[in-house]
Amino acid sequence: MNDMQLGLIGLGKMGGNMRERIRRAGHEVIGYDRNPEVSDVASLAELVEKLKGPRVVWVMVPAGAATQSTVDELGGLLSEGDIVVDGGNSRWTDDEKHAQELAAKGIGFVDAGVSGGVWGLENGYALMVGGSEENVAKVKPVFDALKPEGDFGYVHAGKVGAGHFSKMVHNGIEYAMMQAYAEGWELLEKVDSVDNVREVFRSWQEGTVIRSWLLDLAVNALDEDTHLDKLRGFAADSGEGRWTVEAAIDNSVPLPAITASLFARFSSRQEDSPQMKMIAALRNQFGGHAVESK
Repeated sequence: MNDMQLGLIGLGKMGGNMRERIRRAGHEVIGYDRNPEVSDVASLAELVEKLKGPRVVWVMVPAGAATQSTVDELGGLLSEGDIVVDGGNSRWTDDEKHAQELAAKGIGFVDAGVSGGVWGLENGYALMVGGSEENVAKVKPVFDALKPEGDFGYVHAGKVGAGHFSKMVHNGIEYAMMQAYAEGWELLEKVDSVDNVREVFRSWQEGTVIRSWLLDLAVNALDEDTHLDKLRGFAADSGEGRWTVEAAIDNSVPLPAITASLFARFSSRQEDSPQMKMIAALRNQFGGHAVESK
């Protein structure tokens, strides 16, 4: 595998660990973050200056305005033949817009949906990628460094936008799976006859059709707090659940389970929901998302 050089913008929970994993694979990473304590350079201009052409710059900042302003700034700094990778949680429609804006300057664009949360440094990151064959090939050594070991965990899903669209659907499925575990947990907790709900969940970890990493994380959470008494039943929604439902409406595809799971999260804004304690616990386990204590 050829060693390559990468510029990485945004060194938060995900970005900082990704920098470390790519470096462990033998590649050079120059990272920029607004926080000078974690940044390798003082500015985006200095980052671009330190990279040899053709450059690959990976953007790992919040979706929306932050990503837009970073892409705008890079458009003014980069040269023809360079590539921008958006690895944040951008909406796929933004990818199409960013690709067009950069293409006008001869700069390539690849979108990468990244899954792995706080566990990615050790376990690897699942990657769903969109863009032309040519552009994706130029970034492939970095994808290989980030992905989990083995045959799975990476896909070139299609053209620009396909990576983030796939990740969005992944998150929609995740919403519905988490909701199913949460509903089952609340019902088990409610009845008199079941004495040990945590051990029921643990028993499902082997041999059952519903065993999964999310189930393992639910057991972790119950080991830390058997009845989730310490949590408030509140769960935020990241935006991707909403976008999945909007895409379903636009394409006339029925998504009753995923849509219901999104609306269930809205119910958590209204009262202390037992189901939402489990959703909050699961989000904290895999993504390090904030939980609200009682």
